[in-house]
Amino acid sequence: MAMDYITKWPTTFAIPDQSATSSSSTSLRHQDRVASAILLLLLWLPGEAVVAEMAEQQQSCSRWDQPEGVDDRGISQDGDVVIGGLFVVHNQPPTPDLSFIRKPGLKHCFGFQKQPYRWAHAMVFAVEEINRNPYLLPGVRLGYQILDNCSQYPWSLRAVMSLISGGNHSCKSTGPVRVIIGDASSTQTIMLSRTLSPLQVPLISYQASCACLSNRREFPNVFRTIPSDVYQARTMADLAHRYGWTWVGAVVVNNDYGLLAVQAFRERAQGTGICLAFFETLNRETLAQDVDRAATTVQMSSARVVLVIAWYTDVEALLLELARRNVTGRQFLASEAWSTSSYLLNNPALRNIGNGVLGVAIRSAPIPGLEAHLRQLRPSRHPRDALLRDLWREEFGCNPDSGSSSDSSSLPPCSGTESLEGVQSTFTDTTHLRVTYNAYLAVYAAAHAFHSLLSCSPIENTDMNRSQQCSSDYNISPAKLLQHLSQVNFTTQLGENFLFHGGDIPAVYDLVNWQEAPNGVLKYITIGRVEGSQLHLEDSAIWWATGSQVPGSVCSESCPPGTRKANRKGEPICCFDCLPCADGEISNTTDSLTCEGCPLEFWSNNRKNMCVPLTVEFLSFNDTMGITLTTVAVSGAVMTAAVAVVFLYNRHTPIVKANNSELSFLLLMSLKLCFLCSLLFIGQPTDWSCRIQQAAFGISFVLCISCILVKTIVVLAVFRSARPGSDSMMKWFGPGQQRGSVFLFTCVQVVICVAWLSLRPPMPHRNIGLKGSKIILECTLGSVEGFATLLGYIGLLAAICFLLAFFARKLPDNFNEAKFITFSMLIFCAVWIAFVPAYVSSPGKYAIAVEIFAILSSSFGLLLCIFIPKCFIILIQPHKNTKKYLMGKTDKIQK
Repeated sequence: MAMDYITKWPTTFAIPDQSATSSSSTSLRHQDRVASAILLLLLWLPGEAVVAEMAEQQQSCSRWDQPEGVDDRGISQDGDVVIGGLFVVHNQPPTPDLSFIRKPGLKHCFGFQKQPYRWAHAMVFAVEEINRNPYLLPGVRLGYQILDNCSQYPWSLRAVMSLISGGNHSCKSTGPVRVIIGDASSTQTIMLSRTLSPLQVPLISYQASCACLSNRREFPNVFRTIPSDVYQARTMADLAHRYGWTWVGAVVVNNDYGLLAVQAFRERAQGTGICLAFFETLNRETLAQDVDRAATTVQMSSARVVLVIAWYTDVEALLLELARRNVTGRQFLASEAWSTSSYLLNNPALRNIGNGVLGVAIRSAPIPGLEAHLRQLRPSRHPRDALLRDLWREEFGCNPDSGSSSDSSSLPPCSGTESLEGVQSTFTDTTHLRVTYNAYLAVYAAAHAFHSLLSCSPIENTDMNRSQQCSSDYNISPAKLLQHLSQVNFTTQLGENFLFHGGDIPAVYDLVNWQEAPNGVLKYITIGRVEGSQLHLEDSAIWWATGSQVPGSVCSESCPPGTRKANRKGEPICCFDCLPCADGEISNTTDSLTCEGCPLEFWSNNRKNMCVPLTVEFLSFNDTMGITLTTVAVSGAVMTAAVAVVFLYNRHTPIVKANNSELSFLLLMSLKLCFLCSLLFIGQPTDWSCRIQQAAFGISFVLCISCILVKTIVVLAVFRSARPGSDSMMKWFGPGQQRGSVFLFTCVQVVICVAWLSLRPPMPHRNIGLKGSKIILECTLGSVEGFATLLGYIGLLAAICFLLAFFARKLPDNFNEAKFITFSMLIFCAVWIAFVPAYVSSPGKYAIAVEIFAILSSSFGLLLCIFIPKCFIILIQPHKNTKKYLMGKTDKIQK
């Protein structure tokens, strides 16, 4: 519990504070040695006092250890079975005596606290209530011995030794206690448990919430009516996860309460993306320096949510320093040690910085009749209660001990008419009983264990003697008491089932929120409840430190869908960069760690958060490229048809006759087929289009080149036959042979195409190998060898034609067809040589466009070089379209 945070040890004991150590286990071993040393000292002191008493033979009551003892300031009542209690009624130890002229001793502490004194009277009230209950411990009268432990180790040990030994008065004793309700501090409970464990004396703590106390092997005699800090820390981690706070700072007390709570917070937050932005500790001995360091860290950090686990006095120092620095906009998560502290709520200096605090609180429960019990208390009715006189000094500013020899107070004497009936005080405020109810439950747990151990049974006849209902043997075995305590199971006055799981109770918490009341004073309201791991929260009722909007606290903003998280080197996992997913990958969740690839035939959209079907793409008649190529192809076919019309109309003219009109018309027809076959490459590929397009292309061009080759051979044969002394070659190469040659050359290509289409024909293919957002519909070649053979044969015929035309380049100028054929073959070969690398390197439909461009370019080259000059003479220069002109150059050659 937060009260583990203690003040400095008295120098006379030379014991360092546990909080000053860095290791909890080292500190606890040191405490064991300290406890043993003090125990030996306490056992030695009474013996020496007894010898002195016997020597003096005094008959009056005296103390065994020192004239003024710490157990003089307590509350006690005799009984058949006595229950001990340890409460932090005073929290400030006296200044140690460093004179070394007298025997060291424990003096009374100061710094009276009203709430712990109310806890003590809750124990008194519970004992009185049980003694009046005819069904619980009938015939057994419970007693109590309640001492102030001053929130310090020596006082706690001294008080425990007094309780288990039955008191250190020679003539006044309530008897040894059987069970101790306490301690409030986790660290002191650990120390007391290890001191009392060999004696098997049970401890039932109402506020020690350290998770380490759940270890039954190390602390078999510890029970508690407050949940373990594990559940509180888990609740804070759940709150951080619920509101998306991944960057949380922590300021905790430097002892088991704070350190183990942060450890539990980290374990709960593991795997949820929550990181600690900073971790600061507070020590009571160096509180001013620690608060200054922690406040600087909070001020400089980017974390807007701060987890604070400490005692309320230390939290006050921290919040005041932050308020002095005007640090605002921080959402504090409060532990149960200060989340409901009226001391902090009533401090006007904390009004601004405290507004919006969200905290975990010990569950609140009513105790009927407690307020009446508290208000009827008066020093005159309880003359042996020294703590009540301290309360009177705090509440009424007067001294009820006025006139006594021990009175050293400067306060005026009390009149004796003071009453708590109309007093509004934290002592009498029973509206929200939290630790008070825990102490009340602890007494009932002990009573039910005694009831089971003493074989008690509820009476049915109220006239029967109650002493006969329980065993009269009150020699209670500590081991058996521990066993019966672990088996306690009863129903509380609220109708709830109470039982221990090991030494713990089920986790139940209230969730509270600090809000400013209309009168300007801070108050807390309950906005939720925690039962085990179930979090019940009313979000609309929460007022945040930043206003009505939930504050944000992250090191890096969340990565949206379409990106992935990339941790920054050397920084916590909460600090990261958001990298966009690569093409073809998506992330459809926030803060995705990886990007996932899209399935086959899908691609990522522009935002990279969804896979969409790939767009099917092919060289269509509707897109710009398809329209352009179609227009050019049709234009070439029309132009070829126009030339054919011109030649047909002028078929009887010399220039048409001289150019072998039959081969010319066949060539024009093949050129037209070449232009039109390019249209087969445009449009969505199908089985028939893929098969026919390459065959049509190959056969059309072979037919075209064959005609040109035969024309070239005819030209050479004509001029060779025209030379003097040469035999006529035309009789061996007449029209029949010309047609046969064209047919033969073309049949070779037909055979190649048939073999290709029969063995491995081109087929439609959905090309998704190219990274992009589209599926390219194209025709595979099927057999690369078949396609290469088709092109190779065309190239062979073109090369032969080019060579023959080149040899005929010196023909008469007036008959220049060989020269034009040379130019046309030069263009044809250049186009198809450039086609091969362009086709291989072009992706998708662009490869098809390259092939169409090569077909059209070569076709236009043939058409323009071979036929346009003749059309120019026919249409523009008809005077040259005469036999005399055409034969002029030939006659010169013959002469």
